Amino acid sequence: MSEFSLHCFVESGNAYKAALMLELCGCDWSPVLVPFFAGATRTPEWRDSVNEMGEAPVLEHKGADGMVRLTQSGVILDYLAGLTGQFGPADEQERREILRWILFDNHKFTSYYATLRFLYGLQKTGETPVTEWLRGRARAAYGIVDKHLAASDFLVGGRPTIADLSLAGYAYYSEPTGIDRAAEFPAVEAWAARIAALPGWKPPAALMPAQA
Repeated sequence: MSEFSLHCFVESGNAYKAALMLELCGCDWSPVLVPFFAGATRTPEWRDSVNEMGEAPVLEHKGADGMVRLTQSGVILDYLAGLTGQFGPADEQERREILRWILFDNHKFTSYYATLRFLYGLQKTGETPVTEWLRGRARAAYGIVDKHLAASDFLVGGRPTIADLSLAGYAYYSEPTGIDRAAEFPAVEAWAARIAALPGWKPPAALMPAQA
Protein backbone atom coordinates (compact mmCIF):
# COMPACT_ATOMS: atom_id res chain seq x y z
CA MET A 1 0.00 0.00 0.00
CA SER A 2 1.33 3.43 -0.97
CA GLU A 3 2.40 5.97 1.62
CA PHE A 4 0.29 8.67 -0.04
CA SER A 5 -3.14 8.46 -1.66
CA LEU A 6 -4.46 11.31 -3.75
CA HIS A 7 -8.18 11.58 -4.45
CA CYS A 8 -8.17 13.10 -7.91
CA PHE A 9 -9.35 12.93 -11.52
CA VAL A 10 -7.51 13.78 -14.71
CA GLU A 11 -9.72 16.71 -15.70
CA SER A 12 -8.83 18.63 -12.53
CA GLY A 13 -5.91 21.01 -12.76
CA ASN A 14 -6.10 21.60 -9.03
CA ALA A 15 -5.61 17.89 -8.45
CA TYR A 16 -2.79 17.90 -10.99
CA LYS A 17 -0.85 20.40 -8.86
CA ALA A 18 -0.70 17.86 -6.04
CA ALA A 19 -0.10 14.88 -8.33
CA LEU A 20 2.79 16.62 -10.05
CA MET A 21 4.36 17.57 -6.72
CA LEU A 22 4.14 13.97 -5.50
CA GLU A 23 5.70 12.72 -8.73
CA LEU A 24 8.50 15.29 -8.91
CA CYS A 25 9.41 14.60 -5.28
CA GLY A 26 9.59 10.85 -5.91
CA CYS A 27 6.92 10.06 -3.34
CA ASP A 28 5.34 6.63 -3.01
CA TRP A 29 1.79 7.53 -4.00
CA SER A 30 -1.33 6.21 -5.68
CA PRO A 31 -4.26 8.03 -7.30
CA VAL A 32 -7.82 7.37 -6.15
CA LEU A 33 -10.42 8.24 -8.76
CA VAL A 34 -13.02 10.83 -7.76
CA PRO A 35 -16.15 10.29 -9.94
CA PHE A 36 -16.68 14.04 -10.02
CA PHE A 37 -18.92 14.20 -13.09
CA ALA A 38 -21.18 11.54 -11.56
CA GLY A 39 -21.74 13.88 -8.62
CA ALA A 40 -19.65 11.99 -6.07
CA THR A 41 -18.33 15.07 -4.28
CA ARG A 42 -21.85 16.40 -3.77
CA THR A 43 -23.07 13.39 -1.80
CA PRO A 44 -23.36 13.56 1.99
CA GLU A 45 -21.40 10.31 2.25
CA TRP A 46 -18.38 11.68 0.38
CA ARG A 47 -18.44 14.94 2.30
CA ASP A 48 -18.71 13.14 5.62
CA SER A 49 -15.95 10.64 4.92
CA VAL A 50 -13.52 12.42 2.55
CA ASN A 51 -13.87 16.22 2.37
CA GLU A 52 -16.59 18.32 3.95
CA MET A 53 -15.90 21.05 1.38
CA GLY A 54 -16.95 18.75 -1.47
CA GLU A 55 -13.79 19.30 -3.47
CA ALA A 56 -10.79 17.46 -4.90
CA PRO A 57 -7.89 16.99 -4.45
CA VAL A 58 -7.66 15.27 -1.09
CA LEU A 59 -4.31 13.92 0.09
CA GLU A 60 -4.09 11.08 2.60
CA HIS A 61 -0.71 10.36 4.17
CA LYS A 62 -0.11 7.23 6.21
CA GLY A 63 2.67 8.51 8.44
CA ALA A 64 4.31 7.27 11.61
CA ASP A 65 1.83 9.20 13.72
CA GLY A 66 -1.24 7.92 11.90
CA MET A 67 -3.34 9.21 9.02
CA VAL A 68 -3.09 12.81 7.87
CA ARG A 69 -5.82 14.03 5.51
CA LEU A 70 -5.40 17.37 3.75
CA THR A 71 -7.52 19.34 1.33
CA GLN A 72 -6.91 22.47 -0.78
CA SER A 73 -4.05 22.24 -3.27
CA GLY A 74 -2.02 25.06 -1.71
CA VAL A 75 -2.09 23.38 1.70
CA ILE A 76 -1.11 20.05 0.15
CA LEU A 77 1.82 21.62 -1.72
CA ASP A 78 3.03 23.35 1.44
CA TYR A 79 2.77 20.12 3.44
CA LEU A 80 4.71 18.11 0.86
CA ALA A 81 7.39 20.78 0.55
CA GLY A 82 7.94 20.67 4.30
CA LEU A 83 7.90 16.88 4.40
CA THR A 84 10.22 16.25 1.46
CA GLY A 85 12.43 19.33 1.64
CA GLN A 86 11.79 20.00 -2.05
CA PHE A 87 10.35 23.03 -3.88
CA GLY A 88 9.97 24.97 -0.64
CA PRO A 89 11.24 28.37 0.51
CA ALA A 90 14.84 29.11 1.40
CA ASP A 91 13.87 31.56 4.15
CA GLU A 92 10.93 33.42 5.66
CA GLN A 93 10.92 36.09 2.99
CA GLU A 94 10.59 33.43 0.29
CA ARG A 95 7.90 31.67 2.32
CA ARG A 96 5.79 34.82 2.28
CA GLU A 97 6.46 35.39 -1.42
CA ILE A 98 5.46 31.83 -2.27
CA LEU A 99 2.30 32.24 -0.21
CA ARG A 100 1.55 35.51 -2.00
CA TRP A 101 1.63 33.80 -5.40
CA ILE A 102 -0.38 30.78 -4.22
CA LEU A 103 -3.09 33.07 -2.85
CA PHE A 104 -3.10 35.04 -6.09
CA ASP A 105 -3.36 31.77 -8.00
CA ASN A 106 -6.31 30.51 -5.99
CA HIS A 107 -8.15 33.82 -6.09
CA LYS A 108 -7.47 34.90 -9.67
CA PHE A 109 -5.00 33.03 -11.89
CA THR A 110 -6.40 29.50 -11.63
CA SER A 111 -9.83 30.56 -10.42
CA TYR A 112 -10.96 32.51 -13.47
CA TYR A 113 -9.19 30.37 -16.06
CA ALA A 114 -10.36 27.03 -14.64
CA THR A 115 -13.98 28.19 -14.44
CA LEU A 116 -13.80 29.47 -18.01
CA ARG A 117 -12.31 26.17 -19.17
CA PHE A 118 -15.00 24.18 -17.36
CA LEU A 119 -17.87 26.16 -18.88
CA TYR A 120 -16.53 26.89 -22.36
CA GLY A 121 -14.22 23.93 -22.94
CA LEU A 122 -15.85 21.06 -21.05
CA GLN A 123 -19.54 21.93 -20.74
CA LYS A 124 -19.56 23.54 -24.20
CA THR A 125 -21.80 26.40 -23.15
CA GLY A 126 -20.74 28.56 -26.08
CA GLU A 127 -20.19 32.27 -25.60
CA THR A 128 -22.24 33.82 -22.80
CA PRO A 129 -21.92 36.99 -20.74
CA VAL A 130 -20.39 34.83 -17.99
CA THR A 131 -17.69 33.29 -20.21
CA GLU A 132 -16.92 36.69 -21.71
CA TRP A 133 -16.46 38.15 -18.22
CA LEU A 134 -14.35 35.21 -17.04
CA ARG A 135 -12.12 35.47 -20.12
CA GLY A 136 -11.45 39.12 -19.40
CA ARG A 137 -10.55 38.39 -15.80
CA ALA A 138 -8.36 35.43 -16.80
CA ARG A 139 -6.50 37.56 -19.35
CA ALA A 140 -5.85 40.22 -16.71
CA ALA A 141 -4.42 37.64 -14.28
CA TYR A 142 -2.33 36.00 -16.99
CA GLY A 143 -0.98 39.39 -17.98
CA ILE A 144 0.32 39.98 -14.46
CA VAL A 145 2.09 36.61 -14.39
CA ASP A 146 3.42 37.01 -17.94
CA LYS A 147 5.04 40.33 -17.05
CA HIS A 148 6.64 38.83 -13.94
CA LEU A 149 7.96 35.80 -15.84
CA ALA A 150 9.37 37.94 -18.64
CA ALA A 151 12.03 38.99 -16.13
CA SER A 152 12.46 35.72 -14.23
CA ASP A 153 12.60 32.04 -15.16
CA PHE A 154 10.44 31.08 -12.18
CA LEU A 155 8.11 32.92 -9.82
CA VAL A 156 10.26 33.02 -6.67
CA GLY A 157 13.98 32.83 -6.09
CA GLY A 158 14.99 31.99 -9.65
CA ARG A 159 14.21 28.30 -9.19
CA PRO A 160 11.06 26.15 -9.28
CA THR A 161 9.01 26.20 -6.06
CA ILE A 162 5.51 25.20 -5.06
CA ALA A 163 4.41 28.63 -6.27
CA ASP A 164 5.24 27.50 -9.81
CA LEU A 165 3.58 24.12 -9.34
CA SER A 166 0.44 25.84 -8.09
CA LEU A 167 0.16 28.24 -11.01
CA ALA A 168 1.05 25.51 -13.51
CA GLY A 169 -2.03 23.45 -12.64
CA TYR A 170 -3.87 24.23 -15.87
CA ALA A 171 -0.86 24.88 -18.11
CA TYR A 172 -0.99 21.47 -19.81
CA TYR A 173 -4.68 21.21 -20.72
CA SER A 174 -5.80 21.91 -24.27
CA GLU A 175 -9.57 22.44 -24.06
CA PRO A 176 -10.65 25.64 -25.84
CA THR A 177 -11.12 28.76 -23.75
CA GLY A 178 -11.03 31.50 -26.37
CA ILE A 179 -7.55 32.49 -25.15
CA ASP A 180 -4.49 31.79 -27.30
CA ARG A 181 -2.00 31.40 -24.48
CA ALA A 182 1.05 30.87 -26.71
CA ALA A 183 0.38 34.05 -28.71
CA GLU A 184 -0.93 36.26 -25.92
CA PHE A 185 1.33 35.18 -23.05
CA PRO A 186 4.67 33.94 -24.42
CA ALA A 187 6.51 34.27 -21.10
CA VAL A 188 3.93 32.02 -19.41
CA GLU A 189 4.29 29.47 -22.21
CA ALA A 190 8.09 29.49 -21.93
CA TRP A 191 7.81 29.05 -18.15
CA ALA A 192 5.43 26.10 -18.61
CA ALA A 193 8.00 24.51 -20.91
CA ARG A 194 10.71 24.95 -18.26
CA ILE A 195 8.54 23.18 -15.71
CA ALA A 196 7.83 20.39 -18.21
CA ALA A 197 11.60 19.94 -18.58
CA LEU A 198 12.04 19.14 -14.87
CA PRO A 199 13.20 15.56 -14.17
CA GLY A 200 10.18 13.38 -13.46
CA TRP A 201 7.59 15.72 -15.01
CA LYS A 202 4.54 14.04 -16.47
CA PRO A 203 1.34 15.45 -18.01
CA PRO A 204 -2.03 15.10 -16.25
CA ALA A 205 -3.14 12.04 -18.19
CA ALA A 206 -0.02 10.12 -17.13
CA LEU A 207 -0.63 10.74 -13.43
CA MET A 208 -4.38 10.70 -12.79
CA PRO A 209 -7.30 8.47 -13.81
CA ALA A 210 -10.09 9.55 -16.14
CA GLN A 211 -13.80 9.24 -15.49
CA ALA A 212 -15.27 5.87 -16.45
